[in-house]
Amino acid sequence: MRTLLPALFGVTLLAAVGVARAEQVGEVSTDWFGNDIKVEAIADPKVQGVTCHITYFERGLIDRFQQGNWFEDPSNSSIACRQTGPITVGDIDLDEDGEEIFSARRSLIFKALVVNRIYDKANDTLIYLAHSREVQKGSAKMSISTVPLFASNPTWSKGKP
Repeated sequence: MRTLLPALFGVTLLAAVGVARAEQVGEVSTDWFGNDIKVEAIADPKVQGVTCHITYFERGLIDRFQQGNWFEDPSNSSIACRQTGPITVGDIDLDEDGEEIFSARRSLIFKALVVNRIYDKANDTLIYLAHSREVQKGSAKMSISTVPLFASNPTWSKGKP
């Protein structure tokens, strides 16, 4: 048990490295049952000057009781990303599958809301994809936003690819 706790802490710490933190900037009530739409700002941890705003649905206590599903929120989300300052691109993953920059649990164990960044070299554009990741049933619910770099004259920390 003594060796398990430090190992678990280390894995948790490694998972958190390079992943953005969200700051709630708004909350809109949708009904009298406590269901809300949350609005959060996410600064890309490796691209200074880009902020994404993501929205998602959070079920209230009454709705959870009525639906009989206590530990899960819907997969629906929406994302919009914009230049919010001078852009400095750090050491980003340039592979086709991109890089996960944000993750938040949507159920007790098996579902997460995820944001991936993909660099489209041919069009000099950053693509941000919000989607749900599940263990067994992948969801087709997704949202996409792009930040073109051609007019922003970004600084590349490792040189432009």
